[in-house]
Amino acid sequence: MKGIILAGGSGTRLYPITEGISKQLVPIYDKPMIFYPLSTLMLAGIQDILLITTEEDQPGFKRLFGDGSKFGLHLDYVVQKKPEGLAQAFTLGKDFIRTDTCAMILGDNIFYGNDLVKKLKEARKNAEEGYATIFGYQVKDPERFGIMEVDGNHNVLSVEEKPKVPKSDFAITGLYFYDNSVIDKALKVKKSARGEYEITDITRMFLEEHRLKADLLGGGYAWFDTGLTDSLLDASNTIKTLQNLRASIISCPEQIAYKNGWLTDEQLLARAKQLEKNDYGKYLMKTYQQGRH
Repeated sequence: MKGIILAGGSGTRLYPITEGISKQLVPIYDKPMIFYPLSTLMLAGIQDILLITTEEDQPGFKRLFGDGSKFGLHLDYVVQKKPEGLAQAFTLGKDFIRTDTCAMILGDNIFYGNDLVKKLKEARKNAEEGYATIFGYQVKDPERFGIMEVDGNHNVLSVEEKPKVPKSDFAITGLYFYDNSVIDKALKVKKSARGEYEITDITRMFLEEHRLKADLLGGGYAWFDTGLTDSLLDASNTIKTLQNLRASIISCPEQIAYKNGWLTDEQLLARAKQLEKNDYGKYLMKTYQQGRH
């Protein structure tokens, strides 16, 4: 399975913060925002990842990640010249996806929950069996999001993009698992009245083919769409609290890669020494000392 992180856009809702830096490079507590969606894909066992960025912001991501090898990854990059909707990720990424299944996550989405890995691996299995998976989260302002209408058995009845009168309060989060037919579906999507290629249209195609599954994230999960200043602060405070309670670091790509066997002991140690002056580096050293188990 291939992974895509959509990290383009101008981040105008966060101006003036993002006038000089990509939104996805802004810190959420102790690490760049993009570490969180990157870690989500890695927890699903995805090692080949495409970063979609703006042309002006791409050098910043390359300085941070390089080719991905220090995180045990194989990273590719592509420029999104103009943000024209989430479905565009699959047309921009079609040469990267090729014949594989694909997961796509928005670069400003943060997921947390004890059984998250299990849910991610189930979604991956669904994609390998020809099904799409979307994740729902109950929100107080559903008109701001794509919305899924579900029945009592969590079957999806309909999906809508930012409806004025929502049929439910379950937002479709920015994490999608699809089989390879997503490329052909994305190529068929027409621009909406908003002037965008809507990912909801792709999801609706899977629904019409009876190949759509929904996983509703309940009270044991946290989801942040960190596109506003309040959500940036809320996410940072939550991460700080959880990390202090657990004495561990959430969304640590190097640790995930090490546990997955993608980094050697020597590579993890080198990274820990590089960051030894802060708590993040000390945590990597602790991970190295404890070993893979």
